[in-house]
Amino acid sequence: MTTPAPGSAAPADLAPDRRACLQALERKVLWLSSWMIHNANYLRPNRDGLKAGGHQASSASVVTLMTALYFDVLRPQDRVAVKPHASPVYHAIQYLLGRQPREKLEAFRGFGGAQSYPSRTKDSDDVDFSTGSVGLGVAMTSFASLVQDYVRLKNLIPADGAPGRMIALVGDAELDEGNIHEALLEGWKHDLRNLWWVIDYNRQSLDSVVSDRLFNPIDQLFRAMGWRVVTLKYGKRLEAAFALPGGDALRQWIDDCPNSLYSALTYRGGAGWREHLRRDLAGVVGIKELLDEHDDDALHRLMVNLAGHDLDSVLEAFHGIEGDEPVCFIAYTIKGYGLPFAGHKDNHAGLMNPEQMAQFQSAMGVPQGAEWDRFAGLDRPAAELERFLASVPFVGAGPRRHAASPIAVPETFPVPKGSGRHDAGQAGMRLSTQEAFGRILNDIARRTDDFAARIVTASPDVTVSTNLGGWVNQRGIFDRRRREDVFREQKVVSAQRWSMSPDGQHIELGIAEHNLFILLAALGLSGPLFGARLLPVGTLYDPFVMRGLDALNYALYQDARFLVVGTPSGITLAPEGGAHQSIATPLIGVGLPGLVSFEPAFADELAAILAWAFRHMQAEEGGSVYLRLSTRTIAQPERSLTPAMREAIVAGGYWVVPPGPDASLAVAYTGAVAPEAIEAHRQLQEDVPGAGLLAVTSADRLHAGWRDAQRARRQGDRAARAPVERLLGALPAEAALVTVVDGHPATLSWLGAVARHRVQALGVDRFGQSGDIPDLYRAYHIDTDAILEAAACAVLDGV
Repeated sequence: MTTPAPGSAAPADLAPDRRACLQALERKVLWLSSWMIHNANYLRPNRDGLKAGGHQASSASVVTLMTALYFDVLRPQDRVAVKPHASPVYHAIQYLLGRQPREKLEAFRGFGGAQSYPSRTKDSDDVDFSTGSVGLGVAMTSFASLVQDYVRLKNLIPADGAPGRMIALVGDAELDEGNIHEALLEGWKHDLRNLWWVIDYNRQSLDSVVSDRLFNPIDQLFRAMGWRVVTLKYGKRLEAAFALPGGDALRQWIDDCPNSLYSALTYRGGAGWREHLRRDLAGVVGIKELLDEHDDDALHRLMVNLAGHDLDSVLEAFHGIEGDEPVCFIAYTIKGYGLPFAGHKDNHAGLMNPEQMAQFQSAMGVPQGAEWDRFAGLDRPAAELERFLASVPFVGAGPRRHAASPIAVPETFPVPKGSGRHDAGQAGMRLSTQEAFGRILNDIARRTDDFAARIVTASPDVTVSTNLGGWVNQRGIFDRRRREDVFREQKVVSAQRWSMSPDGQHIELGIAEHNLFILLAALGLSGPLFGARLLPVGTLYDPFVMRGLDALNYALYQDARFLVVGTPSGITLAPEGGAHQSIATPLIGVGLPGLVSFEPAFADELAAILAWAFRHMQAEEGGSVYLRLSTRTIAQPERSLTPAMREAIVAGGYWVVPPGPDASLAVAYTGAVAPEAIEAHRQLQEDVPGAGLLAVTSADRLHAGWRDAQRARRQGDRAARAPVERLLGALPAEAALVTVVDGHPATLSWLGAVARHRVQALGVDRFGQSGDIPDLYRAYHIDTDAILEAAACAVLDGV
């Protein structure tokens, strides 16, 4: 049986005309969100035979909640993460507000149309936070709240306006996602403010009805984390019924009703409710009278009058919040409310068929041909609704997206000097790229300019072991309150002098890589969200990039800008063993859009890359940057980089030793295996004169440049050439390449396709193990002897 369209009585302090407009728009949002999905599946040409999909039931359950928020509660500075399956509701609301054109709705889930799930980068209607991978958008609001505190407490944005509320509309099944619980705990540590999570408690997931009484652990969880919990369970109509004779028994019956039974009866309608109430509450004073006074339709309207669909109850709850403490609203709703399959356990991907849609259209009073009309079928004059929409606080004065001015970055950074002994046959002192990174940041920390002030670092409990300790000693840890270093007060000697205050520029996290990447996303969007540009730098152990990969992908999809440093990396980590030795991360760096990856071998390369990275993070067509660093100390070349050399390093590679005109071989290496490649090349000189030695600082940049040049040539620019094509153009076509990397060999094996050179690709394609570098490099065939063997095979055997 079809559940009635939303509607409720007016609260005492809501003007009747305003209430009437809100109810009319609530009804229209339900219609438009449902019609949008129907149009995509039944009316739009289907050229590939795939179901367009959509979530009519999941959208319907939040219509009232989102109507209340967007048309009455939200202000321009508030930011919202809409649950993924409510995308049609969001787009319908933006259409009514004049912020989404009709053609985008008509093309919902089509190319160039409104997106399946809200997207900052693909949608045109001002999405605050992308959602889609469930749970991540929810957590994003937590870290956006932290970032808002960060920029406000540092006076990077005007302090005269009220802070925005970071709001997430959460599907109850999303709470199964572990990253939400990680974010909750981290939020408790950082004493988050101005944060609302509105849980759409419809008690149904994709495949089933959720466990009974799940609200109890949800309530306890949020209270334990310091949140205020507001439960919206019963609407005004049910509350009135509870005040009548027999009302207490009716309330208890509903409270005790299993979720599966309540959902089934919602689908069955008034006759089903009557059957169970008559049997289960037989003899209870007042129940017979209540049943006699309601026909089946009226009884059904009464029994499904949950607070999450009662506009007045929702508005009272939202407007009743004072202060800035985090609030969790548990809003009882019905999945599919107002639609023919309300409550049915299979309704998640369910679609109204054409006959059901025709009946629904008739019930909504929408004439044929007026399906996209903004006000068709409503009982309020269009002019009145237009005036109401123009007065909505959400579209009031104040920008929703900000333009933050770029921060000037030094042209170069001083190159850290190595220490220790010289290696035989190699000039220069020894240094690792991880240590060089820490020392460059330490030098930046001594600066007094805006560039240093806008850097904010973060790490999931590996701050010291990723060489951020020096930076933190100078710049401090960010905290909303000033806290002294107890060890220092007690005169306990420690290398870490970590004061905590609003002045700090490092955000320390627990061991949860998802939290790191979602925080980097929030920091990297501080400019458009809050108007204050930050330069975020996050560090973590390189193998755990994969652990946080979903959140990293999520951050990049939003075009957040940050620098992530994965260190230490590869089997070069040696004694730590396979669990901490990364293999596939170079391929992740090559494969992810919006991310440029580098793996330098030497400190001067790293210095050039870092200067470029901070500029790239701010460029209009820029993006984020990933550095794969190592703890292996290697001899540093004694050289002074020219501008052309720095440009080549940033472009992705350069010839350490250019190949001779008759060269039959070149060795190409990336990162920490540089000493083995250099030594192998030295030994090859006698037998393979003119052999080249190629340093690849970014397989990603070289590959992207090659793809761009190929695309340009296909489009008619026959002269287009990529940096990698110019590099390998110096190597005779009949020559061979030996590539070596402490990572998957596919990272560099593609180089052979550029100019059709034969390739012997060395790398790691098995899980690592404990050992020292000589043993591991020998076992995994990336040592000097392996390079020489591959060279002999390539040159002598011609394969």
